[in-house]
Amino acid sequence: MKHQPLLEKVAIITGSSRGIGRSIALLLASQGAKVVINYSADQEAADKVVQEIESEGGTAIVIRADISKVADIEQLFNQTIATYGKIDILVNNAGVMATKPIDQVTEEDFDRQFAINVKGTYFAIQQAVKHMGVDGRIINFSTSVVGYMFPTYSVYAGTKGAVEQFTRQLAKELGPRGITINTVAPGPVNTELFTTGKSEALINQLASTNSFNRLGEPEDISSVVAFLASNDSRWISGQTIRINGGSV
Repeated sequence: MKHQPLLEKVAIITGSSRGIGRSIALLLASQGAKVVINYSADQEAADKVVQEIESEGGTAIVIRADISKVADIEQLFNQTIATYGKIDILVNNAGVMATKPIDQVTEEDFDRQFAINVKGTYFAIQQAVKHMGVDGRIINFSTSVVGYMFPTYSVYAGTKGAVEQFTRQLAKELGPRGITINTVAPGPVNTELFTTGKSEALINQLASTNSFNRLGEPEDISSVVAFLASNDSRWISGQTIRINGGSV
């Protein structure tokens, strides 16, 4: 019999129409979770993820929501409750990364990254804890290596620093309710979002920062997220787990 540690759990994965989010959605669904695929622009890609899940006997729905808007976040959670009746797992995967030298960063650049990466994460957590009971799981995303070792990532790194601080502080607040909250911090991962616009030389340089001399794959990240979503992680909270292949 197939092992399904997340059987009957309900999971929202923001930004899950592609890349790491898609990989997480497929894995959680394979472990028995009822999954909400969230997207902001590409409905066709989101629908394909649902089709993949359903073809394997899993359960999933698509909900469009712009995570930078609190009203959309509220709608995402309200629709999930209307469909599944509860929420057990939130994965705050949605994010944006723009790289510019500081003298080229505009107010719009700054506000967009903080609106999605910070405000979106925070208010999604706020909605989640309204509905979660004991054994709720919240998994946020930060960055490892890229945000701190290379230039032009200052705003992006700042957003992820904020997320790590949320995680540490909220662990104290949510622990008495039986909810864990953690952050995963991947190194460079082989996704379209990450590799687009980068030269082969830069990609090879990024790959060389870890012990295995390769980019991570989405599955390297999703397996850790699935562990944090399970009961096996019940004594882990307030942590930032760096998934970077041994990068310094």
